[in-house]
Amino acid sequence: MTAKTTNKFSPEVRERAVRMVLDHEGEHSSRWTAVQSIAAKIGCSPHTLLDWVKKTEVDSGKRAGVPSDVAERLKALERENRELRQANDILRKASAFFAAAELDRLLKK
Repeated sequence: MTAKTTNKFSPEVRERAVRMVLDHEGEHSSRWTAVQSIAAKIGCSPHTLLDWVKKTEVDSGKRAGVPSDVAERLKALERENRELRQANDILRKASAFFAAAELDRLLKK
């Protein structure tokens, strides 16, 4: 399991930085140079800002990928599935234990 980093930037700052990249990338030789320029101004790494831009494009349907809301739902369902498998395993073991105890009790009569 990876450690979750804290979000240093508010959603408003992220949105504004992404909007700046999308609005001003034509003024730069490439998207990457636009990202580098804007990342330096807001104090984040260019890779982080590029990830925000890509995520925004996926969420808006402009780029292929799994939208954030779908990814979050999938993660929640996977967690629930894992918890249910653990509960079933515990119940299966408990059932076997009590069945063996009952059989033992019946054989001792």
